[in-house]
Parts: sequence; structure tokens; C-alpha cells
Amino acid sequence: MASRRPVSELDSHLGYWLRFVSNHVSHAFAQKVEAKGVTVAEWVALRELHDTGAVNPSVLAERMGMTRGAISKLVERLCNKELVVRRVTGDDKRYQLVEITRQGKRLVPILARLADENEREFFNVLSNQQRSDLVTTMKSLVAHHGWKNIPLE
Repeated sequence: MASRRPVSELDSHLGYWLRFVSNHVSHAFAQKVEAKGVTVAEWVALRELHDTGAVNPSVLAERMGMTRGAISKLVERLCNKELVVRRVTGDDKRYQLVEITRQGKRLVPILARLADENEREFFNVLSNQQRSDLVTTMKSLVAHHGWKNIPLE
């Protein structure tokens, strides 16, 4: 008679603990930025545009790991909030650039402070060495798997 292997416990998996921590950290950050009127995805786009300046939406989509359709909707929401503008360049009206507005530029440092605050709130319990080791481990996993998309959820 074949012996039955015991069913592993849910919390015996590293993925369980990664998701547990990630959900709490991400949820808290989402609440913080939503209180300022933006989503996490909008924050990521604003942060990208803050450093790059005007960029074609397809380039922004690639950097964020989004489809062109998804970035179009995201840019539209940001335009409606007057945080970015779309500009047509040259004679071809299909070629557009997306650029952060003054209002968007003023918001980025505020949101960055919220990200820093969230980081301290959840990870200050770790020593500098533990934090460094954790970041190194996560970066190693990302590199090994070739992941490129920015986490937005």
C-alpha cells in the first residue's frame, strides 16, 4: 500500500508569507495615495514622467509593463485630473507625447514621502543588514525570472 504524503500547510510556503506581507504593505500604500486623489498605477506613471519628461505613451507603457490600451486609459484619467497633458507633435496627429503638468510635478514629492513613510512603517523593524539582504534576495529572484513589469497592484 502506497503511503500518503501529508498535505503541506498553507503557511509552510514562502509564497504565502511574501503575499501576506505584500498585501498589507500594498494596501496601506494604496490607501495613502488614494487619499491624495490618485491610484498606485497613476503614482507610478507620474513618478516615471517626473524623471523622463515628455514621452510617447507606448514608451511609458513599455516602461510600466502595460498594454497600450491600458496606458491610454491611465493617461486619460491623469489628463482628467490635470496631472498630465497630451501633446500632438508635428503633422501626424497620431503621434502624441505625454507630459507631467506643474500640478503633477508638485504632487510627486508628496506621494514619494508617502511611499517613504509606508516603507518605514512596515520595514523599520528590520535591521539595515536584514533590509539589505531582503532587497538583494528579491532582486535576485526578479533577475532570475526576467521579470520586467512594475508591480501596480
